[in-house]
Amino acid sequence: MSSIKKADIKSWDSLIQVVDFDPGTRPYMKLLPNANNIIFKQYHTDFETVAGREPQSRPEWSILLSSDDSSKNPFFHGGCAYIPEKDELYITSDLLQSTSSSLLPTILISKINFRRGPDNAIQEVEWMKLRPPSSMTMPAGACHYENGVLYCSQGTQVPESGGLWYMPAGKPPIPILTSYFHKPFNSIQNVVRDMEGGLWFTDTSIGFEKEIRPLPMLPNQVYHFDPRTRDLCVVADGFMRPTGIAIDVMSAENTLYVTDTGAAHANGTNYPPGPATIYAFDVIRKHGRPFAANKRVFAYVKEGVPTAIICDHQGNVFAACGDGVEVWSPGGLALGLIEVPGGCTDLCFGKPGEIFICAQQRLWRVQLKYGAY
Repeated sequence: MSSIKKADIKSWDSLIQVVDFDPGTRPYMKLLPNANNIIFKQYHTDFETVAGREPQSRPEWSILLSSDDSSKNPFFHGGCAYIPEKDELYITSDLLQSTSSSLLPTILISKINFRRGPDNAIQEVEWMKLRPPSSMTMPAGACHYENGVLYCSQGTQVPESGGLWYMPAGKPPIPILTSYFHKPFNSIQNVVRDMEGGLWFTDTSIGFEKEIRPLPMLPNQVYHFDPRTRDLCVVADGFMRPTGIAIDVMSAENTLYVTDTGAAHANGTNYPPGPATIYAFDVIRKHGRPFAANKRVFAYVKEGVPTAIICDHQGNVFAACGDGVEVWSPGGLALGLIEVPGGCTDLCFGKPGEIFICAQQRLWRVQLKYGAY
């Protein structure tokens, strides 16, 4: 497919609105939502260490790409993976309807290159839409891996399809893992790599719910896989729909975060009694392998469900939610919100202080002043 270039990308200062939810205080001055603005909402003074201090130092935002005025297709849905060596970003679309009613929906991969100014602000992007190879079907989440991208392939109605696939730069994808002892995975959603090279990933039955996968043969679980030894273990279960996953690098990778999005059904309806929850686990190592122990509620999100999650080098937790990017301290204290029109479906860090935000038809960039380094 041909590439599209967009130049003269503008960056704008974001307002930081202090919000007090205490019913005993005066109502705060609410900023009206704007379809073209990102607003930072501060719930706790510690949010200043993430976003900056109003008005001395404000974060910045820009819209990098949008399909609002063209196809309106959700090209910027998930699989947000930044390749620092090449200053490239990869993103997977949501399900796109095929031109033939007899064919399954498709998912496209966006490859985005950046040209930056002297302050690292992005001034120009080159966007190319790619069709995934036929072997790597329905890619969902992704992460930077070796010199390329590691994709979560959800698979199709063929039971043996799906798994973890490594796509080196400029080369065909390589299967890393395709089953749990010959039982097919349901629909692997997200993956993260730890500092030792181990892979932690979530698997859920959402593919069956969306009628792109056969009846599940495994529970909805979290796994750890060591590519060097080929050891594969289940590390956590008991979820309705485990989706996002992250490791806190600040705590020497001793904390694992997993989100459960059971409060949202695949058909777009809500199930309020279901979880919209981030769980924390202690990562412990016994007998030569890691375990996820001491499961506990870390946070319950304010709007929507936490579809993706990342941690910065201060230990703060950022989650993609229905109102944008909700931010918590390492202790689970709600610090604030990066309010994104239409919400956020996925996110990843770029250069220091930079966050790429996927919002279905739009790709946003936020530059923080202090945090996320």
